[in-house]
Amino acid sequence: MKNSWINWLLFLLICIIWGSSFILMKAGLQRLSAFQVAAIRISSGAIVLVPFAFSALRRIPSSKYPLIILTGFLGTFFPAFLFCIAETRIDSAIAGIINALTPLFTLIIGVMFFSATIPLKKWLGVVVGFAGLCFLLASGDEKINFGYLGFSLLVLIATILYGTNVNLINKYLKSYRSLDIASISLPSLLIPALGVLYFTGFFSQINTSPAWIKSTGASLVLGVIGTAIGTLVFYNLIKRAGPVFSSMVTYGIPFIALGWGVLDGEVIFPLQIVCMMIILAGVFLANRK
Repeated sequence: MKNSWINWLLFLLICIIWGSSFILMKAGLQRLSAFQVAAIRISSGAIVLVPFAFSALRRIPSSKYPLIILTGFLGTFFPAFLFCIAETRIDSAIAGIINALTPLFTLIIGVMFFSATIPLKKWLGVVVGFAGLCFLLASGDEKINFGYLGFSLLVLIATILYGTNVNLINKYLKSYRSLDIASISLPSLLIPALGVLYFTGFFSQINTSPAWIKSTGASLVLGVIGTAIGTLVFYNLIKRAGPVFSSMVTYGIPFIALGWGVLDGEVIFPLQIVCMMIILAGVFLANRK
């Protein structure tokens, strides 16, 4: 029972962290390019974990280094750029809908490539949660825009990468500490991320204007909290609760986004609350023993 409550607390924490990432990305994109926001996010998160990398390298066999670095690219590097680029052209509602496909791809990839066996009730939980999310995004007054399909495909690719990464960690790295895994995977991305910042001219654009400081600050918070701390929490959740339950945090993320809307003066409809209950019911079904 105690372990179950810890899993749920970790689930809630990662939902809050990653659910707040959308507003931070939006703030970053006000003054910086998509490549710069993503690169700042990655590099700042990597710098936070560099001090832990030295001890992590001693605890994990060198034969695992390539796999851990691969998880960094699959679970952090490429998705960060894909989301930022996509959100310059598509609605956040579209990104949220496509992002919710992560649990489905986690299941499908697990069955196809990782010899996973998924009980029917877990499939039902994913379907119920996805249905609740779709109803949530369609319950507002604004019409969802399905244009810019090419950019929507970028988010779809990111969800496939997420699903692959979750299965890799669960199958091959489950016996290692989440802090050690993140302390190797994220710092390994530092040089490529700094390279992106250099070639996009970020360092020559540094100034003291309020707009630039706000965008850069939002990107830094996105990296330190959303990437460094968020990755630690998520890796720990994968080890404790398994890949399907962990990947379903994508269903809780819109709930946090809804909370930001309330703070911003947006009107929340009763139907949206009902949709959130459906989403949580899907999470419960997928995690039920």
